[in-house]
Amino acid sequence: IYDNYATLGFGNYTSVLGEFYSNFQLSRTDNAGIYFHHNSSQGGIEDVQLNDKFYNTFLDVNYTSRTRDVVYGIELGLEHQLFNWYGLPETPVLTEDEINAIDPQQNYFGGRIEGKVKFEDSFFKEGTASYKYFGDAFSSVQHHAVIKPTFDLEIAEELITTNIIVDYLSGSFERDVNSALAIPNEFNFLNVGLNPNLRILRDNLTVNLGVSVFYGMDLENSETDFFLYPNVTASYRLLDEAVIAYAGLEGGLVQNTYDEAASLNPYVSPTLILAPTDKQYDGYLGFKGKISDLVSYNLRASYISEQNKPLFVHNRPEVIPLQGYDYGNSFSYRYDNLETLSAYAELNFEINRAFKLGINGEFFSYSTDNQIEAWNLPEVKASLFMDYQITEQWFAGAQAFFVGERMDIDSTVAATPGNPEPTVTLDSYIDANINLGYRFNPQLSVFVKGNNLLGDNYEKWVDFPVQGIQFLGGVTYKFNY
Repeated sequence: IYDNYATLGFGNYTSVLGEFYSNFQLSRTDNAGIYFHHNSSQGGIEDVQLNDKFYNTFLDVNYTSRTRDVVYGIELGLEHQLFNWYGLPETPVLTEDEINAIDPQQNYFGGRIEGKVKFEDSFFKEGTASYKYFGDAFSSVQHHAVIKPTFDLEIAEELITTNIIVDYLSGSFERDVNSALAIPNEFNFLNVGLNPNLRILRDNLTVNLGVSVFYGMDLENSETDFFLYPNVTASYRLLDEAVIAYAGLEGGLVQNTYDEAASLNPYVSPTLILAPTDKQYDGYLGFKGKISDLVSYNLRASYISEQNKPLFVHNRPEVIPLQGYDYGNSFSYRYDNLETLSAYAELNFEINRAFKLGINGEFFSYSTDNQIEAWNLPEVKASLFMDYQITEQWFAGAQAFFVGERMDIDSTVAATPGNPEPTVTLDSYIDANINLGYRFNPQLSVFVKGNNLLGDNYEKWVDFPVQGIQFLGGVTYKFNY
């Protein structure tokens, strides 16, 4: 109903949430939008010795033009994140003066531009081109450019779709993780891929026959390699909407980047070794459908083989710490060949338009070549989601997440030759959240959110406890100009 909204909220831990979205209809065919998001906290986690405040802010601006023959658009984005390496290990024991001398703050900066175009009737079906800059307060620099055109070719009434992928990544870190000296760590990769696909539609059967071919170049070390992957998927309606069987065998060359690592774990040290992952195949078989008009399900088993898979590990304290991440309070990558067997189950209940409930769980079994554990990967994950429109004015929601035990190296115990590397087990945790809101009218509403309601300062990463019970309340206003 409304093209614009603004949200402002405040909570304990001196947290602030701010959002603003605005959409402009410039003409019958042209549209522009802007989205701003800010989430921050001044910290205050119990028994943490270093500053644990954080900021997360980003701004997106987009423009889209839609005509009968072509749709094109451009999007610009800026981001700034601030985190602290506050997770000091118990050993070595530091004096109060040594702790006060640590500057644990890290700042991430990013900017991106992305263009998209799609044609209604053309051999050139669509294409995207993007560039992203990402850096930090320690002079780390990353440039990432990706071009993906897609072409359609009809042969004998069958449609062949071909995707071309050009992925270029370059940049540098000021240090290598294995050295306290300022030895630059530079990276430079170019991956070029070709992915033709033939789609076959026959009554209740849908089949995609494809293959992916990649030529990977490590320009920094003058190394090249050739990769060939399957790209085959199929689905068959056994009982209309009640039972749909699906299967696939897919693979690809996945370029690992600094911004993705920092997004998954903001406490990484700016010393990462970056390299692509050879995802040899992801084979899966599943069944999905509707038990009734109210209940749907999805069951899937899969087996994944990945060469050179990055795993987060706890950095050991440097003998002579030079930076705020050298005290055993940061993480880096270790690469290994990983095979993963998983089973996934999901149930969704849509009782009516006012009440929706979903629950899912996934179990994993890992096999590694060189590492003694699949570091920081859980064997069990589960989640529950609920949305309830209580009345025309009142609405509520709930989410709960369960993550099983994970293993990491014990950076407080020195490794000795001939003995297994000492490990530490991170306990499983449940994170339960609720939200409740009230609409005064279609434009104005208020809300309150409660996060981590069990109050457990669990550790998602070693020595990094999270905030306890969190409450945040605010107001949302929708409007038109």
